[in-house]
Amino acid sequence: MTTTRLEPGNTAPDFTLPDQDGGTVSLADLRGAGAILFFYPAAMTPGCTTEACDFRDSSAPLQAAGYRVFGVSRDEPEKLRAFRERDGLTYDLLSDPDRVVHEAYGAWGEKMNYGKKVEGVIRSTFVIGADGTLEHALYNVKATGHVARVRTLLGLD
Repeated sequence: MTTTRLEPGNTAPDFTLPDQDGGTVSLADLRGAGAILFFYPAAMTPGCTTEACDFRDSSAPLQAAGYRVFGVSRDEPEKLRAFRERDGLTYDLLSDPDRVVHEAYGAWGEKMNYGKKVEGVIRSTFVIGADGTLEHALYNVKATGHVARVRTLLGLD
């Protein structure tokens, strides 16, 4: 399976996804403000918890710079709500069980997992400007230290 990769300057693919509370979030509704979407494999797993908590701990400077953070996974809203409550996450988690948005962003495809080629979530982060254009498209990121890199790219550190 070949995965299409997005690049800075591309228009961010539009989406509407349910959040952890049963509401919906659409990219179109976020126009006029920046957004950071991070795609992660599964709620409440060690690496994903580390990444989610790093975004939580960096939310103040990211918000001050005009960005709203959203985590995206294939988990159902109920599991996302439990994850958000358990770890005190301060941003919305979005459910994409059919992986339509994962595929639109190139965050689903072939990857190496413990030396084997598998198909799955490619841990990725996208920084979207207020005009809906991608400022950064980061693929195959590590759960640890990744948020610090995003902050550096945005000139926050």
